[in-house]
Amino acid sequence: MSLVELQAISKIYQSGAEVVKALDDVSLTINRGEFLSILGPSGSGKSTLMNMLGCLDKASSGEYLLEGESIEGLTSNQLAAIRNQKIGFVFQSFNLLEYASALDNVALPLVYGGVSLRERRKRAAVLLEKVGLGNRMDHKPNQLSGGQKQRVAIARALVNEPQIILADEPTGALDTKSGAEIELLFNQLHQEGRTIIVVTHDLELAQRTKRIITIRDGKLVGDEVPSQ
Repeated sequence: MSLVELQAISKIYQSGAEVVKALDDVSLTINRGEFLSILGPSGSGKSTLMNMLGCLDKASSGEYLLEGESIEGLTSNQLAAIRNQKIGFVFQSFNLLEYASALDNVALPLVYGGVSLRERRKRAAVLLEKVGLGNRMDHKPNQLSGGQKQRVAIARALVNEPQIILADEPTGALDTKSGAEIELLFNQLHQEGRTIIVVTHDLELAQRTKRIITIRDGKLVGDEVPSQ
């Protein structure tokens, strides 16, 4: 069974008399364990597609099946639960709480699931060790490099053991060395069987994933396996 299935998804925005079709009849199937990129320039619709995949927005028409179940008709609370439990988000700007330690940032999604403080900190510590930050658990974001902040963000994305890691320009704010380290970490997660979707405008980054979905003017115009 596919993990994600989009069936003829369209998204229309209206501002006054102007109508913008951000997504136009998009159909896409993603299987469990895939490592793929969604590639497109600014204004292509890739951010709108990411919002659909991440249950951050609803389609104007079409259907989204997650693990074979339609998300249409779900309440905002039900969608929030899906985002918390089934999708791990990684953003270009990290989205860390500046006043909280790395450990507490990673543990944050567990708060909404009612997990005890002791268990939250235990799980967060294990993941910080996994991403190579076992010696930075008590550091706050302003004490970390960009690459270290993104490692914290990845650990946070993993803490609820989600079905999907959804990464928006994950290396966009990093230097070349830190970006390469984050790519290596994603490859390791892929080898563990995790499903990873990277949204990017960077062709070189996309070519280092296992499948490239190209979007332009709201339409999917390419689906290929890059030469490695």
